[in-house]
Amino acid sequence: MEILTAVLTLGFLGLIFGIGLAIASKRLAVKVDERLEKVSGLLPGANCGACGGAGCFGFAEGLLKGDFSLDACKVSEDETKIKIAEILGQKIEKKVKTIATLHCAGGQKVADRFVYDGIQTCVSANALLGGQKSCVWGCLGFGDCAKVCPFDAISMGSDGLPTVNSNCRACNKCVLICPKKLFSLIPVIGKVYVACSSHDSGRDTKVVCPVGCIACGLCVKACKFDAIHVVDNLAVIDYNKCSSCGDCVKVCPVHCIIQKD
Repeated sequence: MEILTAVLTLGFLGLIFGIGLAIASKRLAVKVDERLEKVSGLLPGANCGACGGAGCFGFAEGLLKGDFSLDACKVSEDETKIKIAEILGQKIEKKVKTIATLHCAGGQKVADRFVYDGIQTCVSANALLGGQKSCVWGCLGFGDCAKVCPFDAISMGSDGLPTVNSNCRACNKCVLICPKKLFSLIPVIGKVYVACSSHDSGRDTKVVCPVGCIACGLCVKACKFDAIHVVDNLAVIDYNKCSSCGDCVKVCPVHCIIQKD
């Protein structure tokens, strides 16, 4: 009889606790936005962190909370962003596709002014007198940009310069890591770019680099669209006006204006 009483008591207590847990699970349950799984499933899963979120799932959570805008994702295709916008009940404008572009053509053409024997990164080398290169504006060649690229879109060439390939998703990481600020994101349709970042005088630039902009202004005169001007001793292209005709490329005496294939 005592055993039966104990069993019944335990059974009754188990029933009470079970009902209590069932009620608690419903009342204390964290509500999950049904859209989260849909949005997360559409994101590329690259987890590059370029958006500022903790991976793609963190970005999806931020989108639902309003902490991020869809433009913050540099990796997703326009079609994907449109689908996500529909889920969120938003409208999105199609953006001009861009690609990372290096504004330097010096590399091994520029001699070193001293022997650098420190940590083999551009950031570390730049911390020592602006780096070892005679041109203090130029690429140091240690490949920080290639190391940080999550899409294997940058490789170091035999000329000591990074090369960007079609894998580029314009995530902006190379732009941020380069201590010389040599990368920018330019429209893919822009086939012409200035491969120099020096703001030294034309005379000083010519002394240290055979392919540096000497601010001669011939490109400005050749352009029929008023798309290129010399600003602070450096040719600058306005891609809202540039037609990629290549006239500036033809007249540049140092060949620092380059036309992509």
